[in-house]
Amino acid sequence: MKMRILIIDDDVYIRETLRIILERWGYEIEEASNGKTGLKIHHNNPVDLVIMDIIMPEKEGLETIMELRRDSPEVKIIAISGGGIIDAQECLYFAEKLGAQEIIAKPFGMNELKNTFCKLGL
Repeated sequence: MKMRILIIDDDVYIRETLRIILERWGYEIEEASNGKTGLKIHHNNPVDLVIMDIIMPEKEGLETIMELRRDSPEVKIIAISGGGIIDAQECLYFAEKLGAQEIIAKPFGMNELKNTFCKLGL
């Protein structure tokens, strides 16, 4: 069975780009534009990995990470952020402290994504 990945990002371009790359790598992909929708998708059909932006409308990434850690401690999380009101590195620092196994600052390339997957043993 293919590994299932959920991409949560309010930027449709980021979601589509990641989906194309990860499907080529052989993964099954789900997408959500915010944490609220992402949690609903994961609750209905759990995924193995969540790649999640931090700054999003409705339910932002840090809150979503806390809920995932509480309800699904086994799920792997990669937090991604380009920042916003708060610097990207600060957002990612907090994401890691709350339970993201890996963090990546936007923009990032395929090699950085691939190296992150290798670190997680994927």
